[in-house]
Amino acid sequence: MKDVNVGICGLGTVGGGTFNVLTRNAAIIAGRAGCNIRIARVASRHSRDDLDLGNVPFSTDIYDVVNDPSIDIVVELIGGYDAAKELVLAAIANGKHVVTANKALIAVHGNEIFDAAEKTGVVVAYEAGVAGGIPVIKSVREGLAANRIDTIAGIINGTGNYILTEMRAGREFGEVLKEAQALGYAEADPTFDVEGIDAAHKLTILAASGFGVPLQFEKGFTEGISGITPYDISHAELLGYRVKHLGIARRREDGIELRVHPTLVPQSHLIAQVDGVLNAVLVDGDAVGQTMYYGPGAGDEATASAVIADIVDVARAVSSNSQQRIPYLGFTPDALEDLPVLPMEDVQSAYYLRIQAFDHPGVLAKIAAILSEHGINIESIMQKESEFKDGRIPVIILTHTVQERQMNLAIDEMESLADIDGKVVRIRAENFN
Repeated sequence: MKDVNVGICGLGTVGGGTFNVLTRNAAIIAGRAGCNIRIARVASRHSRDDLDLGNVPFSTDIYDVVNDPSIDIVVELIGGYDAAKELVLAAIANGKHVVTANKALIAVHGNEIFDAAEKTGVVVAYEAGVAGGIPVIKSVREGLAANRIDTIAGIINGTGNYILTEMRAGREFGEVLKEAQALGYAEADPTFDVEGIDAAHKLTILAASGFGVPLQFEKGFTEGISGITPYDISHAELLGYRVKHLGIARRREDGIELRVHPTLVPQSHLIAQVDGVLNAVLVDGDAVGQTMYYGPGAGDEATASAVIADIVDVARAVSSNSQQRIPYLGFTPDALEDLPVLPMEDVQSAYYLRIQAFDHPGVLAKIAAILSEHGINIESIMQKESEFKDGRIPVIILTHTVQERQMNLAIDEMESLADIDGKVVRIRAENFN
């Protein structure tokens, strides 16, 4: 059985998990790959005393892996943008295949990387960059290859999902965030997780793979969860909804929607019932209908599972000298469509609105009139006398589906009323029917 040599760059959480699983399950993996996948070299800025590397050469210079002529596949697990981009491009220039778990790298620099790989004739695989151990990229590119995919939506950041889950018990955002950091679910700087940037990276990749469009991270809309309160979560529950932080990509005739934001989802929908640090991705294809992929979105060996699945795919091609490879985004370069990412103002959804109103006669009539003037229909309205405080009372409104542009105008007009105190809180709502 032929050997395929792998070099691992980065021995953090995922790097360590990849090394352990490749070593522990070597015989099973070889049986599936049809070749021995041999860890020939490891490089990382810091060593791991808890990892038994055996006789595998270790270096603190990641370019020792890239420049080793015996290495067939470079596994990039160092993370970040610049250093990872330079490493991957150097590996491609040296004619080496690349496997990465770096969603930020692919979302921001993927077009350039894939172009370089295409010219050199090597593979760049990135399954582990999206939804951890859930094989959603493979499912979209291969399992659903017969389908025109119209919608991809899901919980693709476990940290945000954990925080929103815990806030259902009435806990404040800041308190739960500190707990998530203590448990290792959130980084010391949680910005990428709680402000939606991490989810936006993943959604960019999902949309490109599902719709056959170039990667367009910088054009998407991103809104985090730091402004969500237990009050809004509990009142959404009373209306029959659950607040989830979703990435939503939708294909339309005039372009694609690409947006990450807190979203009200009906409690009866499967995606509303995914709690804690788990991820779930809903894919809607014209032939198969709705499918959902659910499981751990992070973790050392869960993510390593996806990394090694990519290594196996590439190793099969290397060991058989096959030139038949799946295109990087699931579509051949000449088949990619130049569909624009639509501005958020062109998106349609229903809305949850919380309006802090002074308890004056006719306030509700004024709010209803403004919404009506902008073509916005009210589905339900909630106002509790028990919440009256300091002359103000919150008004909760759930609207029918309307264009965001109309809602923006209505909110601006409502906020200009003397009867309204402060900003109107808005959370978009989706049914996914």
